[in-house]
Amino acid sequence: MTPVKLAPHPRFAGPKGPVVLAILDGVGLGRGDEADAVAIAATPTLDRLRVPGMTAALRAHGTAVGLPSDDDMGNSEVGHNALGAGRVHAQGALLVNRAIAAGTLFEGATWRAVVERGLRGGAIHFLGLLSDGNVHSHLDHLEAMLRAAARAGVARLYVHALLDGRDVPPTSAPLYVDRIERVLAELRAAGKDARIASGGGRMFVTMDRYEADWSIVERGWRAHVLGDARPFASTAEAIAAFRAERPGILDQDLPAFVIAEGGKPIAPIADGDAVVLYNFRGDRAIEISRAFDDDAFDKFDRVRRPDVLFAGMMEYDGDLHVPRHFLVTPPSIEGTMGELLAAHHVRQLAISETQKYGHVTYFWNGNRSGMFDDGTETYVEVPSDVIPFEQRPWMKAAEITDRLITELRTGSHRFARVNYANGDMVGHTGSFDATVIAVESVDLQLARLARAVEELEGILVVTADHGNADEMFQRTKDGRVERHRETGLPVIRTSHSLNPVPLLIHDPARDPASPRFEVDPARAEGAGIANVTATVLELLGYAAPGDLERSLLRFR
Repeated sequence: MTPVKLAPHPRFAGPKGPVVLAILDGVGLGRGDEADAVAIAATPTLDRLRVPGMTAALRAHGTAVGLPSDDDMGNSEVGHNALGAGRVHAQGALLVNRAIAAGTLFEGATWRAVVERGLRGGAIHFLGLLSDGNVHSHLDHLEAMLRAAARAGVARLYVHALLDGRDVPPTSAPLYVDRIERVLAELRAAGKDARIASGGGRMFVTMDRYEADWSIVERGWRAHVLGDARPFASTAEAIAAFRAERPGILDQDLPAFVIAEGGKPIAPIADGDAVVLYNFRGDRAIEISRAFDDDAFDKFDRVRRPDVLFAGMMEYDGDLHVPRHFLVTPPSIEGTMGELLAAHHVRQLAISETQKYGHVTYFWNGNRSGMFDDGTETYVEVPSDVIPFEQRPWMKAAEITDRLITELRTGSHRFARVNYANGDMVGHTGSFDATVIAVESVDLQLARLARAVEELEGILVVTADHGNADEMFQRTKDGRVERHRETGLPVIRTSHSLNPVPLLIHDPARDPASPRFEVDPARAEGAGIANVTATVLELLGYAAPGDLERSLLRFR
């Protein structure tokens, strides 16, 4: 696809300085009550930027970002896809749902090759996040594949269960374990050897991203492939033991385990087997995929690399072709904002710390690695700390802002995008006090950024990719904060929210009596974060292409 030509905007030539888009990851618009760490935090900068006529509340979940229904939480992957593309594309969960419902997943060459391994005596191992959070995976997909493989005649079916507690309630793992155990029991009654073989918490085992901590992947490899982890008779026993030893531990942090009989793991991944990584989201699937697929892998000692057919639910990186085999084709997102600007030689900067670096680059660019034009694009990754986020909730916000301001003052960048990860990464820990500090840390850096934009006579746009820190406690069906019966304390929530996110536009040259432009309330009604793309293009002085979700601005 050749990007459309950007025409000058008929009424606005853009500011003298740069347009900067600040994405406050996980900072949504909550109810302003005790569950809302964003409202409780001291945020003088956000308060100052909330100017009448220059704000909106945008949808960042469900159908607004290409997910199956409005009961589905948004996430950073689809959020940055929407922000970067300016259009809504069917996303992972929806694509997989369609492929399973239509049967096309089970008719594809990769699935047939997986089943063939099983029919020749190998086992099929299903590795992935065991929940219905619908952010990285869905239990429905796993159950459908288990049953399809059993119907096809495969005798040995094993699950390597990564426990969630992040996109679902933080200690809900037993619910999902019980559910899959019922399916496996059904298959065993039909004569199959169908069992959970290994597992662990998603933030401690297997699901690292952006090469932040390869030891997480190594622990997964040792458990799933080598059978080298603490042995238990069942997953339920493992969860109970870990919780007894570490009261208060969340599912996402549980150590690795294997299921063993007679002192030996029941099903380490071996030569002749097939492995299906059933996560559909790419960021936390790429590294374990590389461990299976890369011939020259050097991130840790694999000890042995079994001869298996490894398949992902989707192709997690379309440029690097990771993994080599996959079951469902991911969305093809072309004509993104980054591509449009690169085609017109507009100099642009993308910056974040490691935890969200791929979001302002890979996901922003429509699931594409690398740059469109290395002559006009600059990508900056600030290395994240390898430490629990609640212990350092300020993360790298200051270092990001230091480098961003330095870059902006060079005058080299017409457009810059920055992600501050704090609200999301600290919010996921469930630590309320740390999340308040995380939000305040971002607000402090936003003040510095706003001053720099003012000095450079640019425009600052602030938004988010989804909510999280704005809803830190579970709610009952009638909307009240849910409380533990014994203690009366709120029930912690670690997942994303369904709340809208802010759009704040700071134009230092604005005359309140006669503004050059304003947010149009009619256009903003029901709008989503995909509308940000056309809005920013207009602020840069371009007419927004007609195939984008429309701009939210009206010009005088």
